Amino acid sequence: MNRIKKHYSIIIIMSLKLVLVLYFLVTVVASKDVSFIYNNGFQSSHLYLDGIAELTSNGLLRLTNDTNQEKAHAFYPNPILFKNTSNGSVSSFSTTFVFAIRHEIPVISGHGIVFVVSPTKGLPNSLPSQYLGLFNKSNNGNSSNHVFGVELDTIQSSEFNDINGNHVGIDINDLKSANSTPAGYYDSNGQKKNLTLISGYPMQVWIEYDGEKKKIDVTLVPINVVKPKQPLLSFVKDLSPILHNSMYVGFSSATGSVHTSHYILGWSFRLNGQAQNFVISELPKLPRLGKKKESKFLTFGLPLILLSLVFMSILGAIYFIKRRKKFAELLEDWEDEYGPHRFKFKDLYFATKGFREKELLGVGGFGRVYKGVMPGSKLEVAVKRVSHESRQGMREFVSEIVSIGRLCHRNLVPLLGYCRRKGELLLVYDYMPNGSLDNYLYNQPKMSLNWSQRFRIIKGVATGLFYLHEEWEQVVIHRDIKASNVLLDGELNGRLGDFGLARLYDHGVDPQTTHLVGTIGYLAPEHTRTGKATKFSDVFAFGAFLLEVVCGRRPINHVNESETIILVDYVFDCWKRGEILEAKDINLGTDYSSEEVELVLKLGLMCSHSEPLARPSMRQVVQYLEMDIPLPDLSLLSLSSSGLAFGHNEFFEDFPMSYPSSTDKTFTQTSVSVTDSLLSSG
Repeated sequence: MNRIKKHYSIIIIMSLKLVLVLYFLVTVVASKDVSFIYNNGFQSSHLYLDGIAELTSNGLLRLTNDTNQEKAHAFYPNPILFKNTSNGSVSSFSTTFVFAIRHEIPVISGHGIVFVVSPTKGLPNSLPSQYLGLFNKSNNGNSSNHVFGVELDTIQSSEFNDINGNHVGIDINDLKSANSTPAGYYDSNGQKKNLTLISGYPMQVWIEYDGEKKKIDVTLVPINVVKPKQPLLSFVKDLSPILHNSMYVGFSSATGSVHTSHYILGWSFRLNGQAQNFVISELPKLPRLGKKKESKFLTFGLPLILLSLVFMSILGAIYFIKRRKKFAELLEDWEDEYGPHRFKFKDLYFATKGFREKELLGVGGFGRVYKGVMPGSKLEVAVKRVSHESRQGMREFVSEIVSIGRLCHRNLVPLLGYCRRKGELLLVYDYMPNGSLDNYLYNQPKMSLNWSQRFRIIKGVATGLFYLHEEWEQVVIHRDIKASNVLLDGELNGRLGDFGLARLYDHGVDPQTTHLVGTIGYLAPEHTRTGKATKFSDVFAFGAFLLEVVCGRRPINHVNESETIILVDYVFDCWKRGEILEAKDINLGTDYSSEEVELVLKLGLMCSHSEPLARPSMRQVVQYLEMDIPLPDLSLLSLSSSGLAFGHNEFFEDFPMSYPSSTDKTFTQTSVSVTDSLLSSG
């Protein structure tokens, strides 16, 4: 028995010694200066990968691929002891890497790359798109994140106060960068040279932290340029409160609605020293930009030689004439400046399978809309065909279409570009898989939206319209706000689309548009009198849209030949009787917030006021919907010479809804002719 006890004692003592030795070894490994370099590819790197990150056959680290709304992470597998054990401050460190961002649509990308120092190898619960795989809506900005990052961002997200869609930023626990600057570098003369992050060509980044000066330097150059003496971005910040003793280093990236590939070609890191330089010639090669040129002689020449020259000449001439006629486009010299926004008709023809009826998404007052899949990129698009016979003002119109294509907001449908052919104009939009909102409101829909979904859509469209009116570089007047022009993405988020009638002008300048365009039921009275569209007329249409969504009815409904129901009158009558909730859609059932429904109905009446100045601005609309400010008492509001004032009940004395009804059915959900107005200088 004593021998057995002695045996167990020896085993326990040896086990304890082994644990102490292992602990000592781990401590020594973690505490010494860490240095690594990946110059010849990442095949044997043992990196920690998650999301859609992968290693290619030739050793590239490909963070993202041709997938929408996805994220990717790649981390060095071992933790690094960043803090000096003697005083607890963060040690100096240096890292450099070579990256490239390639995308399928010219001038549009799908978010960027972040070099990140994190307490964990993965970033759980993070989101793609504008969150870059770093944070989510609830934890963004929390001091408990303990995350330091340098972002190479290719999309301007207004919610994070991004300076533009092509910048470098330093992130401390938050995607609202502590400091940022447009992408570029300083040459030997101190002159700044601009860089485009989504150019597709490799670039090198240096990120250096001076532990004594508490200073972060970021430098960015094309791969063939020597590192400048002057960094692109410098920021003084003590990282000691941010970083733990033991942290992980790596990369995070994400895609949005545009297919984008983010590559890392090489990576070097050193703690307490300068990261080792690359041998550029040994870095793995990026895939070829575009298709490899094939020999036309081998493909076409040799077979043609075997045939009769005369016979082939005749057939070739006939084929060329027919094909040219089929795909003929209007292309003028001035359109060269809009390059990437001009789509080829041939590509749109094949994308929509020849504009087949099976691909038809809908028919509106201004054209037919088809679903398409772009050849090569496989990007899903919606193509709208609009008739145009006149060329008057076309240059100005196309210029505005291209400008609108630069709009970037989560509640707007991206307008990707245009094409002109013979007697028609084609507008190309991002495809929204759940179609237009009106399909969920009328004609006994297969799927009815609950109140929570409708309220989220209303607030989203309001935010998008506020962005158009006040937050973008120019004022954008949409001129055709209605449920059929609000599209739903894969998560049933509302996105305002169809910018075919939109007009732009500078902030502080009165719009000069004098052509009446839009849809009856949504047209403001002053718009019908003067033809001039303003922010106030957009607010009026938004008011009709609010009532439309809450009530599940169109602004003008023909019951029969002798009776027409005007929705705003109906809601107003319910409000006067003190029973405004009677106007709500019966499909809402009982699962709704009566406070929110009443708020939206009353706000719809406010926006439908006959006097433009009595309507709220979209900034106020957003504040009302978010309940940041209380809604005025409608029974006390009246219009005075100075705008809104308190007084007796004259708020809705003159509602502007005297449209033809019983005698002319064609006004129900029909649109004012747009053929000439589209092509005027507007």
